[in-house]
Amino acid sequence: MAKAGDLKTGNVIRFNGELVTIDELIHRTPGKGGAFYTGKMRSIKTGKIIELRMRTDEEVDICRVETSDYQYLYEDGDYFVVMDNVSFEQFNVPKTLFGDSARFLKEGMNVLISMESEEPIIAKAPNNVELEIVYTEPAVKGDTSTNALKNATVETGIEIKVPLFVNQGDRVRVDTATGAYIERVK
Repeated sequence: MAKAGDLKTGNVIRFNGELVTIDELIHRTPGKGGAFYTGKMRSIKTGKIIELRMRTDEEVDICRVETSDYQYLYEDGDYFVVMDNVSFEQFNVPKTLFGDSARFLKEGMNVLISMESEEPIIAKAPNNVELEIVYTEPAVKGDTSTNALKNATVETGIEIKVPLFVNQGDRVRVDTATGAYIERVK
């Protein structure tokens, strides 16, 4: 067991039987009394923020989390099947770990997965992906107001907003966190 003084921002600890990440950590030394830490923790399962206050000598359970690249293979019900790029082992990862970015995943894409004792706890899609536009309405001549956008469907079946100059068959870069168009890829 480690002491609270060993904690750093980004550590994953077991707090009240639940895995949490340390988002913010501040060391306080009041005029009288002992020093202590305050900060914020985020529950990995629920995403809920928990206030933190502990003495510097309080014992904490820092979890060993290993993060590595995996290749997304296919969807299987409520899970995504991914393959370790080194050992070629396949794992099932719950879709919920990816959040909204799961809708932009396509086969063969590399993803980051953090494991704690052989259980996936955090999954992250790439920050942006290149996708092909499979359907969009043609732009109407003269419809050129500032930053005019139109709907377009990408190869994963998701509808996004793109500028008028983007046509069917074009490849675009999309932000996986927001679903926003970034740029057209040549």
